[in-house]
Amino acid sequence: MEIRIYYEDTDCGGVVYYANYLKYFERARTQYLEERGVSVAGLREQGTQFVVVHAEADYRSPGRYGDTLVINTTLVDSGQASFTFAHVLRERESGRIVVEGAAKLVTVDDQLKVKRLDKLTLAALQGPPHTRS
Repeated sequence: MEIRIYYEDTDCGGVVYYANYLKYFERARTQYLEERGVSVAGLREQGTQFVVVHAEADYRSPGRYGDTLVINTTLVDSGQASFTFAHVLRERESGRIVVEGAAKLVTVDDQLKVKRLDKLTLAALQGPPHTRS
């Protein structure tokens, strides 16, 4: 997925404000799920939601106003109720790494109690993206 950096994403020096990378990670995870037929809104309607329990980011080089970043998201670990995603953000033109990070998520019910995913959803999450016709 690509993210274009707008002025609102930056600090007074024209560099992406560090916390915005966590928002980019979230967008990329949502797209990852949707590409596999897993709807965050659909799960929520069924009483299942994802919560982030750990996040980390290593800032390698600055993202700047006007850049376009390419985000590669992979599922690196999964269980029946927890998932760890890795994210690598690169500047599109040069390919330089801007940020590398990861987030561990847990699935919970409406009372925020850990909840296992059903087998079909789990298989979809772990599988390849769906092709579009």
